[in-house]
Amino acid sequence: MRLPAEWETPAAIWIAWPHNRETWPGNFEPIPEFFAAWARTIAEDTPVRILAQGDVAQSAKNALGTLPANLEIVSIKTNDSWIRDYGPSFVHNSDTNQIEAIDWQYNAWGGKYPPWDADDRAAAQIAQHLGVTSHRSNLCIEGGAIETDGQGRMVAFRDCIETDTRNPDWSEQAIANELYHRLGITEIVWLDGGGLQGDDTDGHIDQLARFVDSRNIVASICDDHSDSNAAGLIANKRQLKLWSGQTDPGVIVHELPIPPARYVNETRVPESYCNFLRIGSSHMLVPTFGSKMSDDRAIGILRDLCPGCDVTGIDCRDIAWGLGALHCASLNQPSPA
Repeated sequence: MRLPAEWETPAAIWIAWPHNRETWPGNFEPIPEFFAAWARTIAEDTPVRILAQGDVAQSAKNALGTLPANLEIVSIKTNDSWIRDYGPSFVHNSDTNQIEAIDWQYNAWGGKYPPWDADDRAAAQIAQHLGVTSHRSNLCIEGGAIETDGQGRMVAFRDCIETDTRNPDWSEQAIANELYHRLGITEIVWLDGGGLQGDDTDGHIDQLARFVDSRNIVASICDDHSDSNAAGLIANKRQLKLWSGQTDPGVIVHELPIPPARYVNETRVPESYCNFLRIGSSHMLVPTFGSKMSDDRAIGILRDLCPGCDVTGIDCRDIAWGLGALHCASLNQPSPA
């Protein structure tokens, strides 16, 4: 088994239609139109499959209007919209040369937001819809906690995997063995510096560090050293730097500063440009947060690191109030090998 990198050719991008108003308390109204515009943007070049059932499906159709040829609504029930975390991890099986699905245990980030039963069933239902083999794992892990270069190297934040609320009876070695068995992971960098204030995932890596290719990785840092996020992000970067000179082939660590602190109703919103959606080698959609200087800087860094890739900013101030952004709310389905 091999977990492909997100810059490899996609077969589709999956989205779960938003319907849980508690995810965006007091600010749900702009969310459906955001998802509709975002889905239409992706569908210009890549097939989009949207999970929605019953009244939720009708809501999606109303917002989307005439469906583009590249867009399909799939009748699967969900509790929430963060499909990255409960959807399957699609892997290449080198023996059969086919795509298969890994169906992890899911309990809404350590039991924080019941109910999660529909979300926990969604991975197997997606696999069934596609007609691909699905493997149920006993490990409780979210897709946003996994970052890979597609060649067996993985970066993860320890506090959202090796925890009593997700995997109380699993040792670090047992977790590593399962990741090797299911995903072909042979090398893991465990970060434990710090996550973002306000992040309810306990430190998903897609807010902290991302590969842009097999030799370059971006790490969230904070320019304001008085910010409560600064020390932890610096510690993460130091750990990545230590690893980058020891792994083979070597990796270059690039700083990707987070935007200035933003609060909604006196609550810090966890915002990071690492939460970009990579759509194969040709497209990258980057969240922006209403700070032109830091938004432009982040997009410039990513453009420099991804020559030939269309790097486009998308205003994510509304969706970020739900404590996630583009990567959290999407799922890459790779093409067959």
